[in-house]
Amino acid sequence: MKEKYDIIGIDYNTTRKADPYLFSRLLFHLDPNSKETYLDIGCGTGNYTNEFAKKGYQFIGIDPSYKMLEKAKAKNDTITWKIGKAEKIDLPNESINGIIASLTLHHWTDLKQGFSELNRILKPNGKIVVFTATPSQMNGYWLNHYFPKMLEDSKNQMPSYEVIEDTLKINNLEIEITEKYFIQPDLRDLFLYSGKHNPKLYFDPKVQQGISSFSSLANTEEVEKGLKILKQDIVSGNIQRIIKKYENTDGDYLFMVIKKSKNNL
Repeated sequence: MKEKYDIIGIDYNTTRKADPYLFSRLLFHLDPNSKETYLDIGCGTGNYTNEFAKKGYQFIGIDPSYKMLEKAKAKNDTITWKIGKAEKIDLPNESINGIIASLTLHHWTDLKQGFSELNRILKPNGKIVVFTATPSQMNGYWLNHYFPKMLEDSKNQMPSYEVIEDTLKINNLEIEITEKYFIQPDLRDLFLYSGKHNPKLYFDPKVQQGISSFSSLANTEEVEKGLKILKQDIVSGNIQRIIKKYENTDGDYLFMVIKKSKNNL
């Protein structure tokens, strides 16, 4: 069976590039050591994995999509790339010093099993850095105004903060730090809410193709209708009123730094 990103990842690297600021925060929170080994779970085409490697850090990239890993290998064949999923990781117990999981939780089929595996391979003092969005945060996206069904479906597949926290507890893991992320105007990694400050981005078919909500969840009729209204609102200036209506302080995405619970050490 083909993985979702075997199909939608054809031009992935055209619009999904490692963003310097996001990478700097992943680097800060992971705080890696060049003598240790780290994992990028759900690495995709390895954009962020490769950035860590450029700085001399040893990384393994795991993804379920052969197509995505082919692109990753073409980018850097010195990194160990492995086919796999969070729920079943072909690595020994306590063999990894740290893990990054960027915009991947919503693609896992079993959150509990996924974190169980991460806990199994993580060394006692290691950490997991997750970058995700919660349904609560996504309620604050102005995209809800134009694509309500698509956003509802997107929110339904995103685990809430409470679900993540409870699942971590079951697996003897805990959230140590959280950091809100607000979309920056110069964002280079064009994921779902990347057009927050630049609505015209969503008219680009390649941008749509690189966003799973548009390319695999969305109803074509709703997208066409939503884009038509969005275009009218951009021309009339009404888009500014819509954007202002959705302004909030919840953050657009969230970094979570996760460690083993003390009773698990």
